[in-house]
Amino acid sequence: MAEAVVTVTRKGQATIPKKMRERHGIGRKALVEDTEEGVLLKPLPSPSMEKGSLRSAFKGKSSKEVMGDVRRAESTREKGLLEGGGDR
Repeated sequence: MAEAVVTVTRKGQATIPKKMRERHGIGRKALVEDTEEGVLLKPLPSPSMEKGSLRSAFKGKSSKEVMGDVRRAESTREKGLLEGGGDR
């Protein structure tokens, strides 16, 4: 296991050494955990790696693509209501 001494600023900021960030996939944000041994930094899981209940609903799409699909469907439904077609 690698170790490094880092400086902590007055604001409580510390720099994670580049090799450690790269090795563990830490980007611009990290999860900070308070443990019995001390502070533990973990990379944030990527949404594509999550296996939550909604994962199948996205089917490989980005959230922007999903929102676009929903907005198009809602727009189509609203147009039908405005034209007197009732709820489709």
